[in-house]
Amino acid sequence: MLTKRVIPCLDVRGGRVTKGVKFKNNIDLGDPVEMAVRYSEGGADELVFYDITASAEGRPIDIAMVEAVARAVRIPFAVGGGVSSLADMERVILAGAEKVSVNSLAVRNPQIIVEGAREFGAQCVVLGMDPVKSERKPSGYEITTRGCRDFTGMDAVEWARRAAELGAGEIVVNSVDADGTRNGFELAITRLVADAVGVPVVASGGAGVPVHLVDAFKASHADAAIVAGMVHTGDYSIADIKRTLQEAGLPVRMSW
Repeated sequence: MLTKRVIPCLDVRGGRVTKGVKFKNNIDLGDPVEMAVRYSEGGADELVFYDITASAEGRPIDIAMVEAVARAVRIPFAVGGGVSSLADMERVILAGAEKVSVNSLAVRNPQIIVEGAREFGAQCVVLGMDPVKSERKPSGYEITTRGCRDFTGMDAVEWARRAAELGAGEIVVNSVDADGTRNGFELAITRLVADAVGVPVVASGGAGVPVHLVDAFKASHADAAIVAGMVHTGDYSIADIKRTLQEAGLPVRMSW
């Protein structure tokens, strides 16, 4: 049985890690490389970095940061934000990231998923999606882009299914409604996506206590879960989370 992955997420803006609630009111938390090392040595299975304003500001991702993280950590990591072309994806991978997350770009140009999977392998291409609740959509959720600035009119489950068919090797379901609330993951949309696609699905947005990850793995069928505020503030460590998962009978990596 594959182990369940615990993945700290570092939202980066202006070279610093930041955290907000529902994509707003961000506060500064520290240096991304220093935090990456702490999580790498503390038992994280992977890391994910989002340059959260790159797409909205129309600028490329901070490649120097990607290179610095690659030199400093011993675990896989993914990078997203500011990726606007296949060439950008190549730069991120050559800088040391194992995966590239595409979100707004994939909505604008779904063919980038096909091209990325063909060029680098499906395992390198992650679809990031930011769904919000919407009664107008069959699944009950609509896809947003550019940090929830734009509403696309796309149904979340339909988009996840299409992206997997195009070649996305993993899908991160980041609930805008739950983001930063620390009240638990949005289990409904995570399970809808997990049940609709044949690739790994990552729950994201809302983790506040370790049992929230138990819920994500057992109730929503997620393969991995992203954590941010609950570990950035020091309220819980990765080890705390993994002990809770192990006690709940979930397979996790306990040596590092």
